[in-house]
Amino acid sequence: MSAGEGAPARRASRLALILSLLLPVAALPSVAAAQDDVPVGESTNAVAQAIRGQVGGRLKDFYRARGYWPLWIVDDRPGPQAEALVGVIESVRVDGLNPDRYSPDRLRRLIDEGQDGNPRALAYLEVALSGALGNLVRDMREPTIEIEYLEESLKPKRLRPEEVLRRAALAKSMTDYVRNMGWMSPLYVQLRAALPTTAPDDDRDVPGSDVTVPRGPLLKPGMTGERVMLLRQRLGLADGDTYDAELRASVRRFQASRGLPVDGIAGAQTIAALNGEGGASEDRIAQLRLNLERARLLPDAYTRHIVVDAAAARLWYYGGGAEQGTMRVVAGTPETQTPMMAGLVRYATLNPYWNVPVDLVRKRIAPKVLAGTSLERQGYEALSDWTHDATVIPSASIDWQGVADGTVEPRVRELPGRGNSMGSVKFMFPNDHGIYLHDTPQKNLFAKADRHFSNGCVRLEDAPRLGRWLFDRPLKPDSSQPEQHVPVPEPVPVYLMYFTASPSETGRGVKYVADVYDRDSPALQHLASR
Repeated sequence: MSAGEGAPARRASRLALILSLLLPVAALPSVAAAQDDVPVGESTNAVAQAIRGQVGGRLKDFYRARGYWPLWIVDDRPGPQAEALVGVIESVRVDGLNPDRYSPDRLRRLIDEGQDGNPRALAYLEVALSGALGNLVRDMREPTIEIEYLEESLKPKRLRPEEVLRRAALAKSMTDYVRNMGWMSPLYVQLRAALPTTAPDDDRDVPGSDVTVPRGPLLKPGMTGERVMLLRQRLGLADGDTYDAELRASVRRFQASRGLPVDGIAGAQTIAALNGEGGASEDRIAQLRLNLERARLLPDAYTRHIVVDAAAARLWYYGGGAEQGTMRVVAGTPETQTPMMAGLVRYATLNPYWNVPVDLVRKRIAPKVLAGTSLERQGYEALSDWTHDATVIPSASIDWQGVADGTVEPRVRELPGRGNSMGSVKFMFPNDHGIYLHDTPQKNLFAKADRHFSNGCVRLEDAPRLGRWLFDRPLKPDSSQPEQHVPVPEPVPVYLMYFTASPSETGRGVKYVADVYDRDSPALQHLASR
């Protein structure tokens, strides 16, 4: 999505939310029909009436607001989103959760009972599925790692079931929303896909674990043959060569245990996992689990936000349910680390000054002044103090030998211009660390594999592009006047994170990077002690 498309999409999303809350009950079926999985028909009206008689508690408020129209029923039968939810539930050990808490076997039984279209059975299934989704999302979003929150509004809050369902109802496709776990960050979902729920050798004593299933075409229900026979043996089932319902259920359980897509079809991924190919080492599994917990802190992609990964020196921005852009960044050195924290980007500063850190004034600027190059010729000016009301002072009034010796610490700032270390713009989220996102003239650094060169701030590969996304228009100063502040129309959350395992730049698989800040070991110890 281009920056120009961002504002209309966000306005449409907000309008849909307002409509779902404010429209009269009689109008709501047509609103529900905008979701591609929701049907409209007389029989479904009977289901809505049955839901009205069965639903209670906090779910009742949600259903009352939408005329008791179902989320999970398609053409008077359980929709594919119902199967998708059960598939996700069966795999939640990878998330550190117990699937039994959400009763997948009971939900499957209710799905089967609803196949004849009985409105009361469908209503009972509808309420059960909505309750399960509410509990699942609340638990899956529960953080286990802490970061610094600069704004109270960003601190994680336990979601109420009606909030969970309202967001799900706004998705274009309920099935895709559930299957892709749209309530979680895409970073979380991508890391999760790489993480098995059990160690590679956990099933070494299971009957048939020494059987290898040859690679080949997809194996599906209804098929027969030697590979089907070996698949049955590998999963410890009775002899036979037919891909029957029992085999499909066993394949589903195996897929869920490995964090694979749960579809009951034995494709290349499933066969490779059954044969023990490509199993991750215990250290890699631990690293993946740690980074999954870090990703749990992030909002879903429907929330407009920015994520900075200081470990891999990358940035993503999200909105409208998807990633909308990514770029390389330069992050802090091991000595001047970029911290983990979350804030709100509230304004941009065009033609910015740069307040030079005291140690750099001592190491880089003072020796040049002492050698005869004035402060002004170097593109800097001195200020009276570090307050907001500081005034410019003559550089000759400063004891530069004292600065070089470390006994005098003046405030020096770099003037705006092409060579300014801030570039043309910086994006501000107020914090006591002096951290922000900014442009840079040192574009050569983005070609390096290791991009840890800053004093803690985040240098952007393409600051103008991020500016267009934030403001829905190109950012241009009104004049050459320094420090022109432009408020962001709607403050945008930014999460400074640290992922030593993250989705690869190609979008396939996981990329592992060095733990440059030495944070993984203490974080793993913290998780182990919980």
